[in-house]
Amino acid sequence: MRKQQGLSGGGHGVGADDGEWDKWVDDSSVDHRGRPPLRAATGSWRAAMFIILIEFSERLSYFGIATSLMIYLTKVLHQDMKVAAVNSQYWMSVTTLMPLLGGFLADAYLGRFRTVLLSTVVYLLGLVLLAVAQLAPGLRPGGVSVPRVHETLFFVGIYLVSVGTGGHKPALESFGADQFDDGHAGERLQKMSYFNWWNCALCSGVLLGVTVVVYIQERVGWGAATVLLAAVMGCSLVVYLAGWRTYRYRVPQGSPLTPLLRVAVAAVMKRRLQLPADAGELYEENDGKKRLLCHTDQLRCLDKAAIFEHGGEVWSGAWRLATVTQVEETKLVVSMVPIWVATLPFGMAAAQVSTFFIKQGMAMDRHLGPHFVLPPASVFALAAVAMIATVALVDKVLEPCLRRGTGAERGISVLRRIGVGMAFAVLAMAVAAVVERRRLDSKVTMSVFWLVPQFALMGVGDGFALVGLQEYFYDQMPETMRSLGIGLYLSVIGAGSFLSSQLIAAASRLSSHGGRRDGWFGKDLSRSRLDLFYWLLAGISAANLGFYVLVATRYSYKQQTAKAGRAGADKDGSGIDRPYNHKCVLQGSAFGV
Repeated sequence: MRKQQGLSGGGHGVGADDGEWDKWVDDSSVDHRGRPPLRAATGSWRAAMFIILIEFSERLSYFGIATSLMIYLTKVLHQDMKVAAVNSQYWMSVTTLMPLLGGFLADAYLGRFRTVLLSTVVYLLGLVLLAVAQLAPGLRPGGVSVPRVHETLFFVGIYLVSVGTGGHKPALESFGADQFDDGHAGERLQKMSYFNWWNCALCSGVLLGVTVVVYIQERVGWGAATVLLAAVMGCSLVVYLAGWRTYRYRVPQGSPLTPLLRVAVAAVMKRRLQLPADAGELYEENDGKKRLLCHTDQLRCLDKAAIFEHGGEVWSGAWRLATVTQVEETKLVVSMVPIWVATLPFGMAAAQVSTFFIKQGMAMDRHLGPHFVLPPASVFALAAVAMIATVALVDKVLEPCLRRGTGAERGISVLRRIGVGMAFAVLAMAVAAVVERRRLDSKVTMSVFWLVPQFALMGVGDGFALVGLQEYFYDQMPETMRSLGIGLYLSVIGAGSFLSSQLIAAASRLSSHGGRRDGWFGKDLSRSRLDLFYWLLAGISAANLGFYVLVATRYSYKQQTAKAGRAGADKDGSGIDRPYNHKCVLQGSAFGV
């Protein structure tokens, strides 16, 4: 049977009318004083705008480093193209895998607000070390001579930026999404737009990072650009603290992985028990603090953790009995694994934009008129512009049209949006291969604008896939694991970058016959075969797209009940609990089907 506990009060009980109920936010968040938030004074866009502005400045700093890293490694540290590509993609891997640790700490112990605060300090320290390495007399590289201390400080600095990003990215993005109440129809629609405009701010930071910052690096110096980035990051910290009264906070409740482990242990301990024919007989309790999840038929073996044992059999503690909601949360996390695996080739394709795409630009004609030469990293701006345009088009045109046409709250499902982006990535790799083949065959130096199609296609792909991945890993995660969910989204890019570096190493070893030939990745780009590497990525991505569609069509979205606090225990005349009748709310639709 389903066990019901009394509802917490706090002035928002069952007897409150709808107007009084809507005055307060009932999603387990608190205001800066630890009280239930007043809807009119906290959260929504008034708070999210502070957070979006910080994301703009953080991406400005990150991409000011990331898009020029390949150039710095080859031109300043004098590394070979293959070594520089591997070092660059290793750094990207660490930077995008660190959010898994940062997201866990934010959800479990530090809280999202404090995690962002601490990680910003680490980020600033990394930028200061980079500035010292580039400006201090005796540390600056000169000619072909690179002081060992400079190289050490440089790598320590960029990896401190990785650590700072590891806490900043998952906690900040999930903290921004926390400002919107899923149980309020208006704020739920605003949250759908939030992820779109978050990425517009992100891309605006990228755009300035790969144009203004890169121009300063090329014309003034790397040190001056890094000082600018440190100043911007310091200003972002001030902006972040300025909005503290308007934020809605989530109190960390310990390791979010423990309830998942308890479900697994309880399911194993009761593996020989028979599941009841009626799912309403499974154990559930409602303390009014969070929304419950509806029972689903996937992974039924885990349902045994929620069997309420009777008779002579004894049960004890949370390690023997789990609620239906805890079981469903475990199912959600397990179901995400195939989706995560199926999106890794997209991460591999995305890794090429800031490495080999930029390297191609260095070998092409970048003159804009007789006096101005476009910095190689600024070519990345094409992808940022395409992503901004795509996100704006989806939010303002495509989604409203699809809503009107289908009558659904969401115009395009999250998983379908990701799939569309992955298809654009396949096309981008194929176009990149064709352009590179033409560049190798051309007897004159081709214009850098030949790279526009591949950058634009990847930007469109990002506008669909990256935004979809962010929303998917935030929305479908249990509420106590949402920073970790954003970390999982970022780990798609990180693991993809790592797999790309391994693929480069393997392809280089095979194509060079153990180093006896130049192979696909020679010191001279004109003697390399990047086109074959692009075709290899296009083939892997295309084959994987079929696997992704198969996995996505079988996925079951999260189904929540109505507000926990507004439903009471349902008792009959004798006062005995009856099975709890959930009013389920479907969070999406299976791949648009």
